[in-house]
Amino acid sequence: QLGISFLDISTGEFLVAQGTMEYIEKLLQSFKPSEIVIDKNQRRQFEDRFNDTFYINTLPDWVFTRQHATELLHKHFNVVNLKGYGIDDLSEGIVAAGAALQYLADTAHDKTTHISAISRITEDNYVWLDKFTIRNLELIHSNNENAVTLLEVLDHTVSPMGARLLKRWIVLPLRDITLINQRLDCVEYLLHHKELLKTLQQHISTIGDLERLISKVATGRISPRETVQIKKALFQIETIKEQCCNTQNPSIEAIIEHLDICKTIRDKIHHTLCDDAPLAIGKGQVVQKGIHAELDDLRQLAYNSKDYLLKMQQRESQNTGIANLKIGFNNVFGYYLEVSNSHKGKVPAEWTRKQTLTNYERYITEELKVYEQKILTAEDQILALETRLFNELIIELSQDITIIQHDAQLIGQLDCLLSFANVAQVNDYVRPALNEDASIDIKGGRHPVIEKRLHSGESYVSNDVYLDDVTQQIMIITGPNMSGKSSLLRQTALITLMAQMGCFVPANKATIGLVDKVFTRVGASDNISSGESTFMVEMNETASILNNVSPKSLILLDEIGRGTSTYDGISIAWAITEYLHEKPNCKPKVMFATHYHELNEMAESLPRIKNYHVSVKEVGNKVIFLRKIEQGGSAHSFGIHVARMSGIPEPVLQRAENVLKWLEQSHHNQPANVEKRKQQDFQLSFIQLEDPILDQIKADILDTDINNLTPVEALMKLHTVRKRLQGNE
Repeated sequence: QLGISFLDISTGEFLVAQGTMEYIEKLLQSFKPSEIVIDKNQRRQFEDRFNDTFYINTLPDWVFTRQHATELLHKHFNVVNLKGYGIDDLSEGIVAAGAALQYLADTAHDKTTHISAISRITEDNYVWLDKFTIRNLELIHSNNENAVTLLEVLDHTVSPMGARLLKRWIVLPLRDITLINQRLDCVEYLLHHKELLKTLQQHISTIGDLERLISKVATGRISPRETVQIKKALFQIETIKEQCCNTQNPSIEAIIEHLDICKTIRDKIHHTLCDDAPLAIGKGQVVQKGIHAELDDLRQLAYNSKDYLLKMQQRESQNTGIANLKIGFNNVFGYYLEVSNSHKGKVPAEWTRKQTLTNYERYITEELKVYEQKILTAEDQILALETRLFNELIIELSQDITIIQHDAQLIGQLDCLLSFANVAQVNDYVRPALNEDASIDIKGGRHPVIEKRLHSGESYVSNDVYLDDVTQQIMIITGPNMSGKSSLLRQTALITLMAQMGCFVPANKATIGLVDKVFTRVGASDNISSGESTFMVEMNETASILNNVSPKSLILLDEIGRGTSTYDGISIAWAITEYLHEKPNCKPKVMFATHYHELNEMAESLPRIKNYHVSVKEVGNKVIFLRKIEQGGSAHSFGIHVARMSGIPEPVLQRAENVLKWLEQSHHNQPANVEKRKQQDFQLSFIQLEDPILDQIKADILDTDINNLTPVEALMKLHTVRKRLQGNE
């Protein structure tokens, strides 16, 4: 058992989980953390397992103790136990959570009041997707260049909260049919009220990243402009509540009724801060006029001094008779009265000379000196006063951090549901029907990603899929390369997962019996850095499936066994299929795409296996992929045809066709039934080997009349055979 906790300092989200290494790997694959903190004594083990996939930091081993972690969590949440958070039984998870808080303390993150709760990731609540499945189905990431993920197709969110939550929903599909139907009810209602859908998206798009903004309040790093954005967000939340108050849809109202507009603090921000407040205090006017009398006076002094100085200039000019008297300013002497040499005699005795120029004299008066001091200090006083008033406002706002965090989460949920409704409307998806049965029945299913990448005018060829645990537990699908076998497997998994996310699905009709685990073994890859071949990676993934399978699992296997010799591959694929069919008290739903046409024979002896093939149409020497599955197995792979499409030189293709004909002829009389082969006693000899040279030698020997062969001729024959074999080497 391993413990893990996830902490986002920017939002205050704090999650904890516990489970096997496989479960922890799956969570790491799903959440993709930017940094991992581990016990320094376990660094080598971690690096051996994950190589350089993650950025690692370490803490001493004393941090990773139950007592230390419990004390930190009790102190942080100000509680005497952790039962209220439902995590008290996660012993290792609590240790990980305590280490996360210790890491914050060590890195000077001392303002953490926005981390106000901790939640457990409950494995039983979500569909199990192992790390291979998350990768193979390209749910949120892809290792392939220019690939489109499911996230990119489904993401029509308009807020950062919704975008983050949608990723979570995709990698953690639900297993609770009630919660799934609540989401589907919301999506269906929004689809039937398109004006409301459009209006709500417009309002949510102006809210901004409320979740992170309110977290900045706790850390004391929020700017005046960001505080104004919180006010605007709360006004938008009020509008959203008003828009949805009469929907009479229980699922939407369950979200709306828990939204809190925080009217008191919202109005306080509205009346205190300017709507165009700057990014930082001192970079513009922050506090509105009329809020503080002293502040208004200081602003009058600092920003309207020209009027006062102009009046002073006019008065002194009139009193002294100096017609061209001017008041000026420079950084060395400050404010001064400038008199031309022709009027020096009119200067009063109480004026003090500051500077003599060629044609002018500059003077200072007591009144001007006092006013200058007021002007120069006014801006500093304004800065100090606005800072104090703003900080007082933020302290008041911090009392509502938890409430506004909850608002942000609810807006994220609503944004995801709006996204689901929008994508269903744009792509013509239908509502799936979910039940507790052990069957999956998809009519006219389409691949949600591939259909978006078709060229204009092309339409996706839909297919029906039916699986249950009584009549059709395992579908064995054969067909040519590039005919769409792998796409059919992936689209079945994606439709099932989308349904359990609470999203409409790309099909004409879909009835989904809830699945608890989805396993995939598709694609070819190797792990050279760990010394694992393509076949080894394939067997690792297959072992993970066989060791974790459950009665409600959906398993998708693509070309199992192709990384080794033909007979090895057939034997492994046969045994795996048989195991999944015969496993006691466990009949998972399986789709198996293969080139091993021998597997079609399994349907004769195993009742819940059904054969299908992807249809093609042969026109002369050309093959047209119809991409439609039909009952019955296929006897051809059309691999040479695909090679021709990819540009393999014609001489190579012609030679391949000749070898194919020879192989087909040489194997024509061999028994096709694998069960019969098991009973045969094979004797290894060179004439059974599949080699054209050896076949020719065999023909020469059989044509030789041994009874009339002289010793010299026999030696010559033997010499000829030896030369051919040496040439073959």
